[in-house]
Amino acid sequence: MGVLLALANVIVPVLVVAGTGFLLGRIFPLDPSTISKISLYGLTPALCLATLLTTQVSGQVGVTLVAAYVVVCLLGAGIGGLLTPRVPGPTRRGVMVSLAISNSGNMGLPIALFALGQAGFEQSVLIFLASVVLGFIVGPLLFGAGGGVGKAVIGLFKLPAIWAIVLALVMRLFGLQLPTGVMRGVEMLSGATLPMVLLALGIQLGATSRVTVNRPVITASLLRVFGMPVLSLGIGLLFGLRGVPLQALVLSGAMPTAVNAFLLALEYKGDVRTVADTVTITTLLSFASAAVVTALLPFVPQ
Repeated sequence: MGVLLALANVIVPVLVVAGTGFLLGRIFPLDPSTISKISLYGLTPALCLATLLTTQVSGQVGVTLVAAYVVVCLLGAGIGGLLTPRVPGPTRRGVMVSLAISNSGNMGLPIALFALGQAGFEQSVLIFLASVVLGFIVGPLLFGAGGGVGKAVIGLFKLPAIWAIVLALVMRLFGLQLPTGVMRGVEMLSGATLPMVLLALGIQLGATSRVTVNRPVITASLLRVFGMPVLSLGIGLLFGLRGVPLQALVLSGAMPTAVNAFLLALEYKGDVRTVADTVTITTLLSFASAAVVTALLPFVPQ
């Protein structure tokens, strides 16, 4: 009964919006990359700015939550590498990146809002911000990007969302506020973010060609959507998280591999096929895993 209720109240709204994007992507020759750029460079910075300026998450809880999330992702990547010892290096690194970079934005934020309310959504925004930073550092390093950490950091600071985070933190530090008109505009953009990213996700799936299922893809997919929630629970408890922050962390573990993992594989000439197939399979599986995890969240220690 709990799973059915989670499906009805949490997953169905996400399916409706993403399904609309899927149909549009099948019917019309839409460009997923253009829509993704609108979300990444236009709407997501507004979401980060508005949320960080208004969030009630305490600094200590936020730092602990982000630290636990980073540890979960790094451990997941390490486990993925250990469980694929006999595959070629590029494929193994593709599995590791698929586990390290979760879709805490397109999937994670809408589901967190429906499952945990505004408080859980604010916690999940912190996780999303951590996933962006982590993804654009760990991904290039694992794929062997030229320039190492330095190039990864330079690329990171080209993202408007990072500057929105910096601006919001500075404003909170000095007790500053945006002018009312500007803040209302930022809030309008922020409110458009979740529908747009779900539409982009659906369009991306609608444009996906045939998926190849092999052992590395199966390993990465099952670990991503079924193993990571368990790992998230264990690490969260170890870090002393309880209640909504722990629930947000566990729910983030049920999210699929992010499309950014595929983009990074493409950019740095990694195993694009393995990562792309993992993105597709984990996205489909995550609807079921998110429903199950959502139904079990009331049993998470308070």
